[in-house]
Amino acid sequence: MNITDTHTHLYSSQFDEDRAEMMQRAFDAGISRFFIPAIDSSYTNSMLTLEKEYPKNVFLMMGLHPTSVGENYREELAHVKENIDKRAFYAIGEIGIDLYWDKTFLKQQQEVFKSQIQWAKEKGWPIVIHCRDAFDEIFEVLETEKDDKLFGIFHCFTGNKEQAVRAISFNMKLGIGGVATFKNGKIDKFLNEIPLEHIVLETDAPYLAPAPFRGKRNESSYITNVLDKLVDIYNKPYQEIADITTANSKNIFGI
Repeated sequence: MNITDTHTHLYSSQFDEDRAEMMQRAFDAGISRFFIPAIDSSYTNSMLTLEKEYPKNVFLMMGLHPTSVGENYREELAHVKENIDKRAFYAIGEIGIDLYWDKTFLKQQQEVFKSQIQWAKEKGWPIVIHCRDAFDEIFEVLETEKDDKLFGIFHCFTGNKEQAVRAISFNMKLGIGGVATFKNGKIDKFLNEIPLEHIVLETDAPYLAPAPFRGKRNESSYITNVLDKLVDIYNKPYQEIADITTANSKNIFGI
């Protein structure tokens, strides 16, 4: 089986005690491709180490996460630029706008988001969007950047059907993970109206563990619980959903 986790922070210190065992559980569950989003410069070395350890399975992104946009954002942005000019990555991500924790740096978040979208378009790479309490603000930026070079994944999609359709109109796939299994997650109510061609699977490990592990550390093997939920939602076989979503990830990432 060839399942793809399109968004997993496997370099997180939460896995330092048992990373090899955690990876083996994922391999045993049929997950063989792991796309790794960046957060900021403090994680770059851990990401590169992870890539060296699992060169056939781990695929890195580079970008500045909106919650890491602060006083030193220009310095952090320069770190992203330096790295993407030095070597290839599979996406610019995760990037976007997050107004859940703090609205202080909204203007800077918008600027950083826009710059990184433009770099992705120059490179011909996808973007992976982080959006929290910021759909209107994200769509506003995407509207100014919309063209045939703009494409990617709306990571951890938690919006309504109208927002899903709008995200797809910007050439975005919807990243579906643990939230789809939550009782109050809401997206399971309309997801079957969104064709599977627009969906990719993700865990966002170690965050957002699916039911029945909600509140515990998430890991990539739990993507099978998300798949089980999609079997219910789409009324299609497990393997078919795994195949379609993996094919979608290949269309986005080019591998």
